[in-house]
Amino acid sequence: MRTVRQPAVAGLFYPGDSRQLHAAVQAYLAESHSTGTVPKALVAPHAGYIYSAPIAATAYSRLAVARDSINRVVLLGPSHRVGFQGLAVSSADAFVTPLGEVPLDRTAIARLAELPFVRVLDEAHLYEHSLEVHLPFLQEVLAAFVLTPIVVGDAEPDQVAQALDSVWGGAETLIVVSSDLSHYHDYATARRMDAATSQAIESLRPEDIDYEQACGRLPVAGLLQAARSHGLKAKTIDLRNSGDTAGDKNRVVGYGAYVFE
Repeated sequence: MRTVRQPAVAGLFYPGDSRQLHAAVQAYLAESHSTGTVPKALVAPHAGYIYSAPIAATAYSRLAVARDSINRVVLLGPSHRVGFQGLAVSSADAFVTPLGEVPLDRTAIARLAELPFVRVLDEAHLYEHSLEVHLPFLQEVLAAFVLTPIVVGDAEPDQVAQALDSVWGGAETLIVVSSDLSHYHDYATARRMDAATSQAIESLRPEDIDYEQACGRLPVAGLLQAARSHGLKAKTIDLRNSGDTAGDKNRVVGYGAYVFE
């Protein structure tokens, strides 16, 4: 029996109407001024669109020229609702957004499930927003792709890196890590903390990123470790916070966009 994972935060984090969602994502992409080569991997935020989508768009706009060449996406994000050890994959055949279905890469998921720290755990995916909010951007910038969604629980960076290595692929495969940065500090403090995090990412030093600096610290750390072994370089292409987009400056959340080439 075919199963699909229904959207959990459509109408909350992003528009629930397909036409409004299409228009919103296209507007964010049009407002982005990011240009450059197509990245192998990227890190982008996962908050409500009014807060973080302008920053995410700077990373996703880089994919426009690869619209027809990228056909596999590996998407990792932290678990916000379910506590578990290791990494969680999904048993679904597709994930759904208001823009339509995204088929899952069952071959890649089966390969991941052979690793001792990876398990099928649909509960981890059911209400998780850290992966879902990226799908409309991917649906808009890529022609067609299969998805390997991974929710990262209490895992070691080395485990995340091993998982990435098993599904790394070539130019047809994009890796996306979902993470916000600092949470609920005043504007000036957040700017200092997020600048330090950005420096750690650009230096490929996961050991310099602690829990308070990025909610997706573990998947980010795994990507940084994998980037070192694959000879990638990281670059910050946007660094703002909710005080710059749609919130006040007294208690902000940080957002960064990073590309790995």
